[in-house]
Amino acid sequence: MAVACMMCAGQMNAQEKKYPEPAQMSPEMTEFWTPQRKVVTPGDIKTNTAPSDAIVLFDGKDLSAWTNDNGSGDAPWTVKGGVITVKPGSGSIVTKQKFKNFQLHIEWSVPKGMEGESQGRGNSGVFLQDKYEVQILDCYKNETYINGMTGSIYKQTPPLVNAMRPQGEWNVYDIIFTAPIFKEDGTFLYRPFVTVIQNGIVLQNHTEILGTTEYIGHPQVTPHEEGPIRLQDHGNPIQFRNIWIRPM
Repeated sequence: MAVACMMCAGQMNAQEKKYPEPAQMSPEMTEFWTPQRKVVTPGDIKTNTAPSDAIVLFDGKDLSAWTNDNGSGDAPWTVKGGVITVKPGSGSIVTKQKFKNFQLHIEWSVPKGMEGESQGRGNSGVFLQDKYEVQILDCYKNETYINGMTGSIYKQTPPLVNAMRPQGEWNVYDIIFTAPIFKEDGTFLYRPFVTVIQNGIVLQNHTEILGTTEYIGHPQVTPHEEGPIRLQDHGNPIQFRNIWIRPM
């Protein structure tokens, strides 16, 4: 009986179906050549030129890309020597164009001799899609609440570090923003995300934005499409230069 079973097993093994071995891979099998990527010429930091595919929002000449706070007239801030200066009390300025996902470059400075403490010194802000504020503040040897300091997502997420330069020196923000997507009922399907780099140092690393950045109260969810960039008049003569944006 045992001999018969062994013979049966041997016949089954002999009849076992053989399958082809996996094809041998070559380097070319995982290399993709098309579509080739568009060539973008980088900007020149020595001459403050923007990348070749950027939309220039301020090149030192005028505020033709901007409007006043409510979009009804010219931007009221001062332009002199290639620099925009906030005109306190005149209201914020807003881009005429609207944007969705983008890379934003903006340089700003707190003039020497500005006095005050906490939120009262060197205060402004960059509003993404006119709803989500990345704080501008003079935090050089000036403490404040941490979710309101330089580079914070205002009243939401503090920056990872304080990378502020002294008054009179230029700070550089490079901001990468991914716009939210909304469900039909007006709630978030995907929240907005932002990365903020100040002076080459990461302050926000793909940070989730919870909703609008409110001065009083909690974040609100407000369905919207594209939106403009807003620079805030907070009563301090903050200066700006070399502003450009790359829609993505």
